[in-house]
Amino acid sequence: MKLVILDRDGTINEDSTEFIKTPEEWTPLPGALEAIARLNHAGWHVVIASNQSGLGRGLFDVATLNAMHAKMHRMLAAVGGRVDAVFYCPHAADEGCRCRKPEPGLFEQIGERYGLDLHDVPMVGDSARDMLAGVAAGCEPHLVLTGKGEAYRGGSLPDTFPKATRVHVDLAAFAAFLIAQETAAA
Repeated sequence: MKLVILDRDGTINEDSTEFIKTPEEWTPLPGALEAIARLNHAGWHVVIASNQSGLGRGLFDVATLNAMHAKMHRMLAAVGGRVDAVFYCPHAADEGCRCRKPEPGLFEQIGERYGLDLHDVPMVGDSARDMLAGVAAGCEPHLVLTGKGEAYRGGSLPDTFPKATRVHVDLAAFAAFLIAQETAAA
């Protein structure tokens, strides 16, 4: 099974320091949904691993989170794409759970659900904590320069990032890279 694990806020959709709290606030980044569709058409299954501490902070409830994801699924379907599953951590930062990135719990849940060793499974995110969580689970780290990743445009990554982190302008550039890499290997 060809699997890609994506972060949500800042990778697929606009991020906000005030949290994405409603379906109306959930806005896809330019080209992100089409990038997921291109991955799907190339045979990749896409799942999301996302910290959603707004739940633990009481900023929104599970029904609202589900409504945000329903909007994402509808918009993806309109461009011929899909996300197979959304894994999220509902805990606030001070709860000390194992599923909040940079801990690898969400990735471990994905591996268990799909019966996969995540060694070399590409994962994409916009922050060091995304990369650290993915690498701890064996994934291949890919940073996009959207969301929190914008801070690294034109510069080098700090030592907080895993050495193997590959950098892409956005999700569309990552999708092009992955598909080209697969084509070259074939």
